[in-house]
Parts: sequence; structure tokens; C-alpha cells
Amino acid sequence: MSSEYRTGREGEFTYRGHTLDELQELSLDEVVELLPARQRRTIERGLTVQQEKLLEKASEADPQESANDPIRTHLRDMPVLPAFVEKTFEVYNGQSFERVRVEPEMIGHYLGEFQLTRNSVEHGQAGIGATRSSKFVPLK
Repeated sequence: MSSEYRTGREGEFTYRGHTLDELQELSLDEVVELLPARQRRTIERGLTVQQEKLLEKASEADPQESANDPIRTHLRDMPVLPAFVEKTFEVYNGQSFERVRVEPEMIGHYLGEFQLTRNSVEHGQAGIGATRSSKFVPLK
């Protein structure tokens, strides 16, 4: 894709044709229209009391302050909204709270997508006797 077909300036973040500053100035109803269907449905059906409190906390929080004192939450199903950008959250993964710094590219996803609940498994080598072929040990 050549640069003549690109919209917006090089290196500037846009979400569905809107810059981050424009997104943050929009009302929640206007932002909802830009989100993917699943996230749009979540918000249109009505946010829970806990989700509304989280949105309020994030709107009031200062980005520099949230880096030192992150916003703790269990709400993995909360869609990332423009009000969350540049703020730090501690998202519960079922075992502990892990830090997630929200970047502009995360808008339209869920908070839980950025904090895995399962550890990746790294298998070691098979030991002696682990398989049929490893039972045979040559004498020389």
C-alpha cells in the first residue's frame, strides 16, 4: 500500500477516522457507534454498577497519577474506551492483579484480553523410562 492512499498523517493514531483527541471529546453514545458489534451491544444493554464506577474512576484519574497508583479491577469484560487511554489498570487474572497500561490501539477490545488467565506450558525433555525407546540403554 503506497502512502498516497493513506488517510491521516504518518504516525498519528486514528480509530475509524477519528484522532485520539476527537474520540476523547465525543460522548459515550457517539463512541459506542464506532465500536465493534460485541462491545457496542455490551454498552447498549446497559453498563453494570461496577462498570459505571470504573468508567467514572478512569475519567477522573490523572494519567501520571494512575501510573503510580493504578486502578484495580476484576472487570475483565469492560470494553476499553477512549477515557481509559494512557491510564494504568491492575486487572485480576484469577490469581493476582497484573498491570495493564492502556494504549490507543486497545480501544474496542476488552480489558481481559490483555491479561492472560492461563500460563503457557513449556515441556522439558523426556527422562529415562519415559518412552519405550528410552528403556534401551546400549552397553557401549
